[in-house]
Amino acid sequence: MILLLTIPLYLTPPAHADDLNPRAVDALIEHALKRWHVPGVAVAIVRGDKVIYLKGHGVRSVEKGAPVTPDTLFPIASCTKSFTTAAMALLIDEGKMRWDDPPQKYVPYFHLSDPLVDREVTLRDLVTHRTGLRDHRLMWYRSPWTPEERIRRFAHLPLDKPFRTAFQYQSTMFTVAGLAVAKASGLSWADFVQKRLLDPLDMKATHFTTTEIAELADKAYPHQLDAEKKPRLIGWYPMETPEPAGSIHSNARDLAKWLLFQLNNKIIEGRPLISAHNLEAMHTPQVIIPMDAIDRIEFPGTNQMSYGMGWVIQDHFGHRLLQHAGAIDGFRCHFTLVPKCRLGIVLLCNLHQTRMNIALSNSLLEMLLGLPPHDWNAIVTEAQHRDEEEAKQKEREKQKHRHFDTRPSRELAGYTGAYEHPAYGTVRIRLENGRLIWQWQRWRAALEHYHYDTFLLPIEDMGKPLVVFTLDAKGAAARMKVLGDLGVEFKRSR
Repeated sequence: MILLLTIPLYLTPPAHADDLNPRAVDALIEHALKRWHVPGVAVAIVRGDKVIYLKGHGVRSVEKGAPVTPDTLFPIASCTKSFTTAAMALLIDEGKMRWDDPPQKYVPYFHLSDPLVDREVTLRDLVTHRTGLRDHRLMWYRSPWTPEERIRRFAHLPLDKPFRTAFQYQSTMFTVAGLAVAKASGLSWADFVQKRLLDPLDMKATHFTTTEIAELADKAYPHQLDAEKKPRLIGWYPMETPEPAGSIHSNARDLAKWLLFQLNNKIIEGRPLISAHNLEAMHTPQVIIPMDAIDRIEFPGTNQMSYGMGWVIQDHFGHRLLQHAGAIDGFRCHFTLVPKCRLGIVLLCNLHQTRMNIALSNSLLEMLLGLPPHDWNAIVTEAQHRDEEEAKQKEREKQKHRHFDTRPSRELAGYTGAYEHPAYGTVRIRLENGRLIWQWQRWRAALEHYHYDTFLLPIEDMGKPLVVFTLDAKGAAARMKVLGDLGVEFKRSR
């Protein structure tokens, strides 16, 4: 059961631009950093047409120790998606695009495997995650393919849900939307966003790739908690090509301007940057996001959640929120908007998969809106523990069905060869020093026998899936199904 806890800094009345207590905000942030073991965070809070709080806390790197500042650069990952839909809105205002245009009008090589869906799918479907395709994360995460190659491969994937019936987060569809922006505008996606959004909003410190920021000094470094819950440095996720689904890097100062634009629009030469109609369209629910038991714990003040175009929309203790999170190796970004109160929060964290962003955003909302007090760190921690327990329970259930003291049907050499999938490409199985070696793209590991013709693939980034070989009528290995994140079957070709 969640207890509602009261501590002095939570007893602040609703803050306005002229009466925010920065020391109370500082104390709340520092408490969250310690609770979640996060090295550093940059925070911007906007209200009305002003930035009312802009500050860095903690360090950019646990080894180098330089402080986080309002100008420290972080990847914003999937928070990039709101820039892509805003770029689309600009073109729609100019009559060069429509939300319900077919993607093939701009990206002719984009197709989906179901003929009906391929004929009916629209740009709106792409940016609301309702095409029926699951994310297929490993098609883009550290993928060697160009955007065009990746998009062409998606035509070979079956739909996982009926068209327009379910929310399934799908990043590559935003890649297609970005390419549509490029075709309709005559500029690359990055050049169009720069010219039509970043320049008018005076966002001078925002970049599109890791290459652009490589030599810049004031940038955060990625961290992950070790077994003792101490943050340690990890490698950067390389984003060397602009990616409409998630490659923007920015700082709290620039992103405060982005949220002020989302709340107020911006008048340029007597006209709003984006029409009020299309700005609101991005903030309007398009598809329901079902809330599971863990969501109910994490968001106790929410009755419904949905997705607009580049924004998650939910109620929160009677307030309508627009939010979006971004996550990539070693970092978290979080945007929160309360449109009716003209309030916005930016959080930029340098710790892998931390949930501090949710706890801290809700704690700040509580202070700024004068909401009833909750211990958000405890609430979000309980949700995390429940999530972890469910994962452990699934593993226990899986172990119940494991058959020990079994052997593979064939000698190990009988499983070697090339296994093909029209979207995922080729997996090669080799025998080295008496062990089967699984190789796909950059991923390589020795398979561990699980039972019968099933092996464990010990790759953390893939969730350590089971690999199941199927024999043909002659007893030869014919197919190989990789469960988990891949969830696809490869056919042996040689």
